[in-house]
Amino acid sequence: MKRTLSSLIDKGDIISEGQGRSTRYSISEQAQLLLQYDIDTYFATEIDRRQVQSSFNFELINQTLPKVELFTTEELTLLDDLHQQYTNNISSLSETAYKKEIERLGIDLSWKSSQIEGNTYSLLETERLLRDKLTADGKTREEATMLLNHKQALDFIVANPDFMEQLSLRNIEDLHTLIVKDLGVQHGIRNHRVGITGTTYRPLDNSFQIREAIEDSCRLINGKENAYVKSLLALALLSYIQAFEDGNKRTARLVSNAILIAHNHCPLSFRTVDPIDYKKAMLIFYEQNSIAAFKKIFIEQNIFAVQEYF
Repeated sequence: MKRTLSSLIDKGDIISEGQGRSTRYSISEQAQLLLQYDIDTYFATEIDRRQVQSSFNFELINQTLPKVELFTTEELTLLDDLHQQYTNNISSLSETAYKKEIERLGIDLSWKSSQIEGNTYSLLETERLLRDKLTADGKTREEATMLLNHKQALDFIVANPDFMEQLSLRNIEDLHTLIVKDLGVQHGIRNHRVGITGTTYRPLDNSFQIREAIEDSCRLINGKENAYVKSLLALALLSYIQAFEDGNKRTARLVSNAILIAHNHCPLSFRTVDPIDYKKAMLIFYEQNSIAAFKKIFIEQNIFAVQEYF
């Protein structure tokens, strides 16, 4: 037991306080953030019986995340190898071939990102809508608009690759405006409470605190050097803060991709993500501030994107 505790202390997973019989051990902030939960066991407990952090964690952005290494050395090596593979792949592509692959990825992203939010268009119906502007029978206007907005937002990012080189509240709001265009959603920081289905976690409801949380997140992300770290943080934190009336997770996925594109990394389509798995990983981050399940999805989607496109 002593050897195990000593090893965990050396790794930074356990904090030791006191001496002798008065020694007390606690889980470190890094271990808590990267703690892996058994998804099935966790969600087998009813929503109102789970022990969760139901309110916004103010320490997460300014105290915990600046000190934590999100990726292990092995994970960073894998991601760096993927980036090199992507760089090699696109170096041999013509401009026409590259645009064709970006269009294919954009269709997949628009479909999956919308499906995660309950959109019922199939991938083939989405392709026909985005390429031929033909709507599917039995679908609502809002569903078609959601998909078209995704594609327009990605087209804007591709046409302006340096747009998210430095993250700011202004460019996040600009991207959100594209995402929710013609969907009857209020633009700008919300000024009322919102609830999230499936969890007792409640985001901030004060517009000044929301704005401050976004600005703190931007400083944190801009201060990181690694593009994958930046992208993962944006993906998780923009969803966690829930700054807007609607469209937060869609905006987070587009911002995350915009950061990758700004740093010449392969964008993600999330095509193979199961919507339920995505939502569960997000809920664990909301409730326990553990990013492990979400990070796993992020890495898997980077592998898929490099192997599938370009």
